[in-house]
Amino acid sequence: METKRITFAQMKYDVIIAGGGIVGLATALRILKDRPDTRVAVLEKEKRVALHQSSRNSGVIHSGIYYKPGSLRAVNCRRGYDMMTAFCRENGIAFDICGKIIAATTREECLRLDGILERGTANGLTGIRKITASEAGEIEPHVACLEAIFVPQSGIVDYGEVAGKYAELIVNSGGEVATEQKVTGVHKSNGSVTVETSNSSRAHWHARVLVNCGGLYSDKLADMTGANTGLQIIPFRGEYYDLVPERQYLVKNLVYPLPNLNFPFLGVHFTRMIGGGVEAGPNAVLAFRREGYSRRDFHAGEFAEILSFPGFRKIAGKYWRDGLGEMKRSYFKQAFVSALQRLVPEIRSEDLVPGRSGVRAMACDREGNMLDDFAIYASQGIVNVCNAPSPAATASLAIGETVAAKVLEQL
Repeated sequence: METKRITFAQMKYDVIIAGGGIVGLATALRILKDRPDTRVAVLEKEKRVALHQSSRNSGVIHSGIYYKPGSLRAVNCRRGYDMMTAFCRENGIAFDICGKIIAATTREECLRLDGILERGTANGLTGIRKITASEAGEIEPHVACLEAIFVPQSGIVDYGEVAGKYAELIVNSGGEVATEQKVTGVHKSNGSVTVETSNSSRAHWHARVLVNCGGLYSDKLADMTGANTGLQIIPFRGEYYDLVPERQYLVKNLVYPLPNLNFPFLGVHFTRMIGGGVEAGPNAVLAFRREGYSRRDFHAGEFAEILSFPGFRKIAGKYWRDGLGEMKRSYFKQAFVSALQRLVPEIRSEDLVPGRSGVRAMACDREGNMLDDFAIYASQGIVNVCNAPSPAATASLAIGETVAAKVLEQL
């Protein structure tokens, strides 16, 4: 979406949202739905909205099977799932509730299937069930497993398209979406918030409430607001391969390995894309800058911040073996292929060509704990969304509803 021409006289709002990703846009949309006369502006530093995590993901509509019952991730995913599918229907956005299987390939993994099934049931999923290898083969003929869980609610969509529709509806509802507006400072005084932005010129935006939906830079924005969260964003790059067209028949829909529920990543998997094709991935390797989409992307200052943060050093000490495995899959294609062959043994190296990549924003505290839930902090004039990991895209309308409620309480 193009930047709207805005004069300095217009730069006074009830609400400013810093960050034009899917959560920030969903928040603005909800505020305008609940209180249409609210003056809302979304500030996005890029030339278009949703260029980072919101569009660089696997496009899965998550069911909520993995998340701790009662957590914000679980509650918002289940509610957000229904809201997302309804939104796509209402707005003509293509999606497909195609279902997925979670495959156990070892006896030890089979013992863990019941725990995942119990979580899914506790989170309100219906129709999920444990299936035999033979039943799994009827769903995904080329998958090898001992047992599996079938999740009928999982689906696929293009979240970049969804976010674009959010932005369109915001503008149609009287809100502003201003691109190329990087937030460089935040100042609070006399019941208002002043936001400084810079691009080719410097601007000041004034509002009663500021919402930080900065994604990969949410901790930096939180610091600007004076919040003492103790959190730092650690960027993890996820790399994908694409199946060549003549081998895409090997995967019909979604095929996942059994996850380690104590680790925040789900492991490399297969995803049929709503626009066509099949992706394999992602891995989870430390990025050398917050928007480090390739191994060559490096920012000395940001990398030094990562290495000097006590929480990261504790994570590295705890998960160094996992980290080395992810690095190996990043630098050596055959290691990536071997991980995929556990699920689909027929996959060969020549079946895969390099695809896109994304970067996950993982919030970490100084004790080395990677936050396992959404983190939303409200204070006078400020709402900070400091952690919104997967399934934030699926849950975006539900998260937006939660954040909007915190904002409207202050207006």
